[in-house]
Amino acid sequence: MYPKIDIQAIKEGDQQAFRRFVDLYAKDLYFFALGYVEVREVAEEVVMDVFVKVWDNRFQLDTIKSLKAWLLTMTRNQAILYLRKSNQEKNISFEEIEDYQVPFVQSPDLEMISKQEIEEINSAIASLPPKCKEVFILAKIEKVPYKEIAEMLGISVKTINIHVAKAIEKIASVLKKSIFTLFL
Repeated sequence: MYPKIDIQAIKEGDQQAFRRFVDLYAKDLYFFALGYVEVREVAEEVVMDVFVKVWDNRFQLDTIKSLKAWLLTMTRNQAILYLRKSNQEKNISFEEIEDYQVPFVQSPDLEMISKQEIEEINSAIASLPPKCKEVFILAKIEKVPYKEIAEMLGISVKTINIHVAKAIEKIASVLKKSIFTLFL
């Protein structure tokens, strides 16, 4: 859980409070953006643009129910906007972004999982359909509550459950194959 942010201080223009806010969320937003744009410098630019927008709209911060969900939505939209601008001859929608790169999954039980298994899990996640992949990453990697994901993406909680179940099933099948080949 994230520590309490002094929204009132940010609204009043306190740059130190805003700096703490940026420090708190920047890393997560960077990796989330990197999954879309695939270039480190561009991901940094996307995140900087998001925080500029946050600063410009700081007077509305206290009306936002979930800062994390709001920031992830802004980051997603900013990354897609960048991709559209960089490829103007073709309109890009989220559904068309097939090569979305998943941030490396790290686990506290990393010693128990081989590097090969982690690569297989990441590969399985990367091969999911775009919306399923996005929902899985938000729900299981970013730990955003299902209700907030539903609001962010304009889909039902039941649809969230279906996407997550589909993703877990795919990952489980990859791991079963991995375990099966281990014993051959």
